[in-house]
Amino acid sequence: MKFVNLHTHFYTNSDSILEIVNQYPNEFSSEIPHYSIGIHPWHIDEQCLNDDLKIIKEKLSTKECIALGECGLDKRIDKIYSTQIDVFESQLNLLHEISKPVILHCVASYDEVISCKKNSGLSSPFIIHGFSKNSQVAKQLLQQDFYLSFGKYLLRNPELSDVFRKIPNEKIFLETDTIAESLEEVYTFAANCKNISIEEMKEIVWNNYQTVFNIKK
Repeated sequence: MKFVNLHTHFYTNSDSILEIVNQYPNEFSSEIPHYSIGIHPWHIDEQCLNDDLKIIKEKLSTKECIALGECGLDKRIDKIYSTQIDVFESQLNLLHEISKPVILHCVASYDEVISCKKNSGLSSPFIIHGFSKNSQVAKQLLQQDFYLSFGKYLLRNPELSDVFRKIPNEKIFLETDTIAESLEEVYTFAANCKNISIEEMKEIVWNNYQTVFNIKK
């Protein structure tokens, strides 16, 4: 059974890890076997938007592209927020033709992301990557059927360990994003939080991967 890295920007081609590598429409490698693709709110370029959406639509139709993202909303950047929402919703609209999970970047925008999810009418799984908030926010997201992926902030913020411990096992993923620590370090820390073995943690995340990404068991 492999480790699953829900979100990474670095492809290592490790035999022991199934990596979902983040790619962008204008920075793309066809050599990566499992990836997500989307327009990050930081990188919105309205002049390229139609071309970017066309590329995303094309890639979503391939078996190697297993998710849309990372995409989402961020109130702490200087991109016009209404434009962020329009671009986010335009990407979600692509999933009405082919249903795949969504990997989300969300900063100070949880109510808005929940609203966009509801308004989209999609049945696709939505996963918040790099979750770092408190139990109240986690509960709000879980009630709306979101999945939560943990990585950097779980290692860095002692208070997040208790939040992670309370998340139902069937709703968690683990990731490295851009951190220097290895995925195995993330899994080891997460397993210790849950007071289980690393093999049990691998099985939990692997089962969630099979469910969310519709992998035949």
